[in-house]
Amino acid sequence: MSSRATAPQGSPLRQLADREGFLAWAMLLPAVVYIVLVVAVPFGLAVAFAFSDVTAGDPSYDWVGLRNFARIFEDPVFWKALGNTFVFTAVSMALIIVLGKVLANILVADFHGKWVVRFLVLLPWTTPVALSTVAWLWLYDSVYSPIDWVLRNLGLIENHLYFLGRPELATASVIAVHVWRLVPLAAVIMMVGLLGIPTDVQDAAKVDGVGFWRRMFEVTIPLTMPLIAVAALFGAIFTFTDMAVVYILTRGGPTNSTQVLSSWAFIVGIEGGDIGQGAAIALFLFPLLLAAAVLILRAVRKIEVF
Repeated sequence: MSSRATAPQGSPLRQLADREGFLAWAMLLPAVVYIVLVVAVPFGLAVAFAFSDVTAGDPSYDWVGLRNFARIFEDPVFWKALGNTFVFTAVSMALIIVLGKVLANILVADFHGKWVVRFLVLLPWTTPVALSTVAWLWLYDSVYSPIDWVLRNLGLIENHLYFLGRPELATASVIAVHVWRLVPLAAVIMMVGLLGIPTDVQDAAKVDGVGFWRRMFEVTIPLTMPLIAVAALFGAIFTFTDMAVVYILTRGGPTNSTQVLSSWAFIVGIEGGDIGQGAAIALFLFPLLLAAAVLILRAVRKIEVF
């Protein structure tokens, strides 16, 4: 009789540890619990509140059907916030992809001190959004703005710009902060794709006499397109759902010109106390984000198949 046949089977805990099915569920359980508690439960409460008349002064739950949604459709600020959300997301995502690609090409280059540069590039992403936005609030100050001071001393402008006091400048200022925050993340994602391109592909293109721009559009971008799409997806999600930048910089002003869905939902539901209508406004983020994610991921799948 072999030694394996006479060896003890081990404790029940060890037998469970040897079962791949059990291990898979054991490893996934913490993530599932986290998603349920942080995402599923608040989302379920938001859905329930959206069909109720719950307010900060009267927390009793009464079913009102679609009344909150009817009030939303009659609110001109909601339509303004919806349009601003799409504009901020589209413009920010385009700039994030372009600038992230440029920055990724710089970060993969071989130069002295590149690790320090990579660390400094990641700082905007690692800095808490509220803290970094407060710093930008000072940079955009109507009186003490250093950006304004430099432009006036260079003779490029004569008077104060009032970045957050004019609708066009306020919109551009909010977009600039979104781009500043998310370009590092996009650059790191694209940098991984650039480092994953086989060197023999690039060398073969150089031997064939292919120039920089042709290599960029015919070799580099097609091979990194899935990761570019992932960077675009993250940029769209973070910009679409962000409230802190708009709330800290402008609180939706001037005259609601920078209001977005998330900030308007917070102002109506939390500051205004109308929790039911605030939840109904916030629910509009879900189908729009779901549609954007599905479209981008479907495009990535088609690219990979191709």
